[in-house]
Amino acid sequence: MLLYEDILSGDEMFSDAFPVKLVDDIVYEVDCQLITVKDGDVNIGANPSSEEQEESLEDGAKQVNNVVHSFRLAQTSFDKTTYVSSLRTYMKDVKAELEKTDPNKVQVFEKAATGYAKKILAHFKDYEFYTGESMEVKGMVALLNYREDGITPYFTFWKDGLKQVKL
Repeated sequence: MLLYEDILSGDEMFSDAFPVKLVDDIVYEVDCQLITVKDGDVNIGANPSSEEQEESLEDGAKQVNNVVHSFRLAQTSFDKTTYVSSLRTYMKDVKAELEKTDPNKVQVFEKAATGYAKKILAHFKDYEFYTGESMEVKGMVALLNYREDGITPYFTFWKDGLKQVKL
C-alpha cells in the first residue's frame, strides 16, 4: 500500500486504498464517500460489509467522509483572496522543494499548476477546504468537491506536493 504525505508538513493525506486518478499530470483526484462510524472505529479505506451499510445511526454513531476520518483532515475556510495568497505561497514552497529534488520538473510544474489553479478559481465556490492533521499553515490545502451527479465527493491533492511512502 502507498501512503501519500504532504512534503511540507509531513501530514498523511490519503492512501492508494481509495480510488486515485491522476489529472492533467498535476493533481490527484481521490474518490471518497460518507461512512457511518461509532466511537473507536478506524477506517483504512476498505468497503463496509453489507451489515454495516444497513445499520442506522445508533447512539454515538455519525456520518463522516472516509478520507477526512481516516487521515484526520481538518476543515478550514478561505475567501477567494486569502486562498489565492495561500496558494501562491504554497506553490512557491513546492517549487523550492522541486528545485532541490528534481530541478527538471520545475518548469513543467509551474505551467501545469498555473493552468490548474485557474480551473480551481473559476469554480472556487464549489470547494470545501481541508488541511492535514497538524493544520500547518504552509502545508497543502486539499479541495473537496462533488462529481457532476452532485452526490459523489472527491478530493483534489497537488501531485508535486506529495511524497509516496510504501507501507
